[in-house]
Amino acid sequence: MANANVKWTVLFPEKRITCQGVKNPAGWPVTYKIDNDSFWSDSKWQDIHVIQFIDDSNDHNDCVEMVPGTFGRNKTWAESSLGDFRSQFIDKWDVAHLAQLQADWDADGENLTDEAGNPISETEAEKISRIGARPTSYTSP
Repeated sequence: MANANVKWTVLFPEKRITCQGVKNPAGWPVTYKIDNDSFWSDSKWQDIHVIQFIDDSNDHNDCVEMVPGTFGRNKTWAESSLGDFRSQFIDKWDVAHLAQLQADWDADGENLTDEAGNPISETEAEKISRIGARPTSYTSP
């Protein structure tokens, strides 16, 4: 089980997944848009507006919110019988986050300059020494 304090928000109209446990440099939770129409168009997501989920063993603090004006009431995650949250949402967020970490690593050093402001390059070994190895996997907290 992941950290019990990690909260997740899935916003269906925008196809976005937010992890409250990972912050960007400005201190905001990290959100990724997941472009996978076949996933989002699955009939089980019909009429769901947003999911608030805490990755713990308590169901009372999770909420599957229905689109206002549609048939159905808000329910807990377990009560909704929608399957495993991690494999459907957290794993997708992890893949997107790893891609972002790798893009950030790749871009780091593109604008390195010496004391006079002249562009300089570094070897991969120098870059690894400076910022560590390129990320190859990521699992949410």
